[in-house]
Amino acid sequence: MNRREFVERTSALVAAGITGFPLQSEASEKPLATIRIKNVSSNFEREPLNPYRFKGSAITDSWQTMAMLESESGIRKIGLATQGVLWSDSSVFAAHSESAGNALMYAMSERALQLIKGTSFTTPVELLDTVLPEVLAYGKKITGNPNLRKTFALNALVCVDNAAWLLYAQENRMARFDDMIPAAYKPGLSYRHAKVASIPSFSVGTSPERIKAAADEGYFIMKLKTGSAGTQPEMIEKDIAFLTALHKAIGHYETPYTKTGKIPYYFDANGRYEKKETLLRFLDHAKKIGAFDQIAVIEEPFEENNEVFVGDLGVRVAADESAHTVEDAARRIEQGYSAIAVKAIAKTLSMTMKITQLAYEKKIPCFCADLTVNPILVDWNKAVAARLPPFPGMTVGLQETNGHQYFKNWDKLMSYHPKAGATWTKTQKGVYLTDATFYEQSGGIFEPSAHYEALFADK
Repeated sequence: MNRREFVERTSALVAAGITGFPLQSEASEKPLATIRIKNVSSNFEREPLNPYRFKGSAITDSWQTMAMLESESGIRKIGLATQGVLWSDSSVFAAHSESAGNALMYAMSERALQLIKGTSFTTPVELLDTVLPEVLAYGKKITGNPNLRKTFALNALVCVDNAAWLLYAQENRMARFDDMIPAAYKPGLSYRHAKVASIPSFSVGTSPERIKAAADEGYFIMKLKTGSAGTQPEMIEKDIAFLTALHKAIGHYETPYTKTGKIPYYFDANGRYEKKETLLRFLDHAKKIGAFDQIAVIEEPFEENNEVFVGDLGVRVAADESAHTVEDAARRIEQGYSAIAVKAIAKTLSMTMKITQLAYEKKIPCFCADLTVNPILVDWNKAVAARLPPFPGMTVGLQETNGHQYFKNWDKLMSYHPKAGATWTKTQKGVYLTDATFYEQSGGIFEPSAHYEALFADK
């Protein structure tokens, strides 16, 4: 993009009311460095979880994976990831022990590193496009699953992709997250929220009393897992009973962060609903009890192979794990999905940039969902959430973050964050304060973590 094109695009953004984006620097107009990968390495740590129940199962063990890339110029960067086997492909989770499922995904991360060792790249997006097909094919082979979901491969590539972005930034002397966003993807990530909602997540079977306690702490939007265990008739009866109890407990609460002043409901069924009629029963009940107008979004009610049109339900339906790639996101939009839950920490920052730009062009709102990631990755996700255009009806950015609920050693993980204690790392009455320091310091993601650096000291 030349300067004239940039000015024209900037003018269009201003006309659209999108402000707060950075001016393109002279440095970003220079040719990009060609980066050759000299050395690679990987590692992982296991972190115990309080059981997190969804998709009819539960996870209890979370693998934190790391990828190290070293360029010919001697720069070394470590990218982090949290593995989500149940979320990314429940068939792999069901076919193996929890540890074996994690080991398979980790093997795919290592495969990616071996593929790129000795090769060169200019941008991480280009690198991802090159390795994704081969890593997916390898994953199908080692899992014995010819229908392995692309999200499983993308999840395996997050640590590699993050390391590539950090290497790309330093090789090209980019000091801020804003500088790092390629011009083609800047429009979709140009907003600057002063606050980002901290959205906790409650697994299937959570009591309304526990959700009410969170609302009393200041959380104003919460991810509520539906799709209860059992047959479809059993599921819908449990979900309806939950909705009734939920609305009775917090339906009357008020918040300054929505245009209606009421608490919004964010439901995630994780593909548990088999028929549209079943979901309509849920929505009809919501209307009956006066909860319908407070439903901000329903995420992934159907499995991805269910191509039913959802644009006529009267509520905003979001795609999450079914929007593996930008092409899949485009198909979901055609099927009436009117929001996308983006996950830079689960589907790679590279793919997320493509998806957020498509959504921006199609006028489809996005928000950031979590994968129960560690504190450093929370800020990788926050870097995206703080820059997304406002979600309809909301006055702050939106980011799910539930690690503090499920990691047994959350405080220990927080100590690994190079900016632990910074204002933006703490939830304050339901929001993160993404002030000027957050943007100036890019949430701390460019700074090395002593803990993770030490794991590669002898590599």
